[in-house]
Amino acid sequence: MSGRFLRRAGAPEIVRKLCTKAVLEYNLIDDGDRILIAASGGKDSTVMAWALAGIRPAIKKNYELAALHISSDFCSCCKKSILAGQLAGWNIPFTDLFVPVIGRLKEGRKMNCYWCSTQRRTELLKYAVEQGFNKIALGHHLDDIIETFFMNLCARGELSAMPIRLSYRKYPVELIRPLAYLEEQQIVSCATEQDILKAVCTCPFGINSKRRDARKKIAAFTGGSGAVKRRILRALAAGDLLVSGHQ
Repeated sequence: MSGRFLRRAGAPEIVRKLCTKAVLEYNLIDDGDRILIAASGGKDSTVMAWALAGIRPAIKKNYELAALHISSDFCSCCKKSILAGQLAGWNIPFTDLFVPVIGRLKEGRKMNCYWCSTQRRTELLKYAVEQGFNKIALGHHLDDIIETFFMNLCARGELSAMPIRLSYRKYPVELIRPLAYLEEQQIVSCATEQDILKAVCTCPFGINSKRRDARKKIAAFTGGSGAVKRRILRALAAGDLLVSGHQ
């Protein structure tokens, strides 16, 4: 997709076009898929739901969508009634599942982002399998993928990224990331133009996130250039880091 198109098109059109591009190039959706959207209530997953509901004619596939929001015992930033109403407008059923993330901590252990994400992901997978969904759509975007790569490189010494498509040995479910080609700012612009819910996370454990530090460094490294970010993504794809069946 040309840079000229990205400069001239409106944000909603860009989101749908780049979502369609990711779906087709990575074969993220097939006929008959039952796709569970991980709905945090934030801009990314909500814009993703809007896009997936609207690109059926472009990708020429028949698939079912439903959304699951996982509530916890320490963070309540999601405006669930508003979210459910928006999803209903796109014919996407909504379910809210409570998970006692802090309540599951063993004695002497402290709350952290990794523990929370692990608990949420486990419940998401369990729900998908129990309800017969074969794919889970996550709202991670281009900036998330690049940040993860650099964090793994610098902190772990690993060449690994956040896959656009990931299959499991243990679960009959695939994870897909349809927003992989979209920069965060493009998603923000789309949410604003479409009046899509943009809940702000108030989680007290994410204030000093290492991801925010990585984001600042990458912004300095790329100069905020979307073209540079897309070149990095192409390099990750060339290194077979964006499709994985080994988890």
